[in-house]
Amino acid sequence: MTGTVPNDTTTDTAAVLDLLTGGWVAQTLRAVAQLRIADHLAHGPATAERVAESTGSDPGTTYRLMRAAASLGVLSYEGDRRFGLTGRGQLLRTDIPGSLRSLVLVQNEHAHWQAWGRLPEAVRQGRSQAREALGAEVFEYFAQPENAEEAALFARAMGDFSGLVIPDAVAAVDTTGVASVVDIGGADGNFVLGLMQADPQLHGQVLDLPHAVEGARAEAGKRGLSERFSAVAGDFFTEVPSADLYLLKHILHDWDDERAVTILRNCRTAVNPSGRLMVLELVIGTSDFATRMDMNMLAVTGGMERDLDEYDALFAASGWRRVNTFPVGGVFSLLELAPA
Repeated sequence: MTGTVPNDTTTDTAAVLDLLTGGWVAQTLRAVAQLRIADHLAHGPATAERVAESTGSDPGTTYRLMRAAASLGVLSYEGDRRFGLTGRGQLLRTDIPGSLRSLVLVQNEHAHWQAWGRLPEAVRQGRSQAREALGAEVFEYFAQPENAEEAALFARAMGDFSGLVIPDAVAAVDTTGVASVVDIGGADGNFVLGLMQADPQLHGQVLDLPHAVEGARAEAGKRGLSERFSAVAGDFFTEVPSADLYLLKHILHDWDDERAVTILRNCRTAVNPSGRLMVLELVIGTSDFATRMDMNMLAVTGGMERDLDEYDALFAASGWRRVNTFPVGGVFSLLELAPA
């Protein structure tokens, strides 16, 4: 073995070089999102100079950024230094259905970026290095007053992320005979509010950390659902309110097995007779995105994505059993549980 690289690796070399620029791509998207370039192109193509005037940025570097975004398929180049929006670019607009702008921003903000920088050590030690990177676990970090702006961005991002799957999930959930639903860690409450809109007899609640519940109340007010809705601050590791139906959307993947079982067991203890639980998560083995998200969980939260066997083991350990599985939102799974 000489230690030299074989001569026929041109294709693989190009592929690895493409992969290693993933961080560059992410930060390029962040710049496009922060400067709201997609919003400035919403009414039609414009020159980089016109966009720079609107954003208060340098014309030359704005052109270079927009050219890079065009190479990623986010913008289209129309000639004469004019750029337009592609379908991908539309997803970086602000406050439109399906927007991913907040998700792009928060994944590249301080908390996530610093925690990701310690991924090798997380693998060595078998746990997230967020505390070492941020001085606190990530959800403790978001709860600190000085990080309120980033916490609000995270909440918006999770709401937008949920928007990718909520319509399919709401359609899959049968609320016949259900009077009360609690969205555990529900942030803005998009899941439970979607169910309430579909079923006018349903009463819903969000249980989340104190800094998150005001967003849920505001969202319920915007939808005209305040009379049937409440949002309470609490700790799902301690106890949860009683209900006919629980929703756990992108919650279990934030935690290790022991703490995931604690959440599930608290729901099992409090659930009303004949009650159910709906778990909405990525499932390993259904998409490549799930394995990439698993690295995000390791780096940032200390949680993990799981395959169906691993989820079933959690359910069995906490007194639940899986009775139905629904594919939703392209890459997600909705797991319906009943008491074992």
